Amino acid sequence: MVYIYYMKINTAFFLSALLLTPAFCAAQLTVVRVDGSKVYIDTSVLNRNVDKGETFKIILSSERLVNPKTGKDLGPLYTYSPEGKIIEVQPMYAVGEMPAGVKASVGQEAVLQPLASPSVASATQEAAKTNDKTVKNTSARKTVVYEPIEQEIVSLSVAAVSAPEADNIITLSRKGQITVWTPSGDKLTSNLSFQLPSGKTPLSVSAYPLRGQKTAEIFTAVYDPSREKISTIVLAARNGQLEQTQMLPYFVKELGCGADKTLWAQKPFAAGHRPASARRLTYENGEFVLSKNTLNTGRNWLTGVNVTDGGLVSTAQNGVIRAELANGKKAESKSLFAAAPNRVKYKQEIVKFYPSVQVFGPSGRQVYAAAENTAKHGLLSDTFGQYQSGKIHFMTVEKGRLNIQDSVELDGFVYDTACSARAVLTAAVLPDGTSSVVEIFKE
Repeated sequence: MVYIYYMKINTAFFLSALLLTPAFCAAQLTVVRVDGSKVYIDTSVLNRNVDKGETFKIILSSERLVNPKTGKDLGPLYTYSPEGKIIEVQPMYAVGEMPAGVKASVGQEAVLQPLASPSVASATQEAAKTNDKTVKNTSARKTVVYEPIEQEIVSLSVAAVSAPEADNIITLSRKGQITVWTPSGDKLTSNLSFQLPSGKTPLSVSAYPLRGQKTAEIFTAVYDPSREKISTIVLAARNGQLEQTQMLPYFVKELGCGADKTLWAQKPFAAGHRPASARRLTYENGEFVLSKNTLNTGRNWLTGVNVTDGGLVSTAQNGVIRAELANGKKAESKSLFAAAPNRVKYKQEIVKFYPSVQVFGPSGRQVYAAAENTAKHGLLSDTFGQYQSGKIHFMTVEKGRLNIQDSVELDGFVYDTACSARAVLTAAVLPDGTSSVVEIFKE
């Protein structure tokens, strides 16, 4: 009994320390200096850049919120100051201006709110006032937002599945439902569907045509937590319904856009929680097999990589997107992109499947489309994959850096993206648990 009591004390102490560690509550930053209405905020623990104009609030007090009937601790309840605004940004700290009459003290915590994207008109006006031409908060690209679907979509693809030359969008829901849709205007009509077996956690969906055939088969990667295995279920449209044709012991994902798409496979958990390098998947003698064509993904899962100019683009754990081109040149982005709502627990590790980075355009002038998700406010929200909104950023390589050229702000957050011959697609998961498929045209 003494030993059990000792373990409870140490467990509680560990959890308390964990919750108070800056790396786990990055939204709460410390005030390190006060000079009149100016407050100096330590931003060194953030994994993103702070911009002038961002707003913040000072935490004035907090108390534990407890259910009086069950005694369950519901977390802290905060009292905040009125909003202040960031007026100066330095590498390790930011200076904020507090509203008149509001006082702050050294050691208090501040909650920082990133800038929200303005409308197209206001962004155009703002761009005319600044010399920074590499970042715009919104995009003039043509965008189609389809009516919400009663599903939480974790992955999607585009291919002809229901019939030759059909313009189908294929989605995979959090509950394991695979649906083949036909778009018409701003609506999606369901043609085919398939429910994954219970106990299978859906990871991603791809669609790829067999050699010599005019329709594509569907490849759905799933995780079986009871067996700690990842595999891919292959589906084909037959007799007006989707039927399973094969089970592959690999993690399968499409790379590329439209007719240039290729299908790749990885051996899961080849080195702990990491996969092996990818190999091209081909169709021979009535089944899918691995070819000798390999792709070194740097131990990344295929959702977080793509091919570019004979090289590789990948999402690093610190949020940086890195492009390694065939000519030996390298480029990287700022730290924005490591948010990964899709994740599973493998043994003692949390395995993150980053949203895909789409690449299109002519060699030497390619465009990179990547998703950024904004975490919900509150402790550990990013750690546990709790997000409230997302954006798709379009980037190009300039002077060794992937610079954002324009962005499309979404009404919800993003699990993954896809690419067709004409557009980048994603599904924005809305606050009510539904999803809107969004098609963002390349030109």
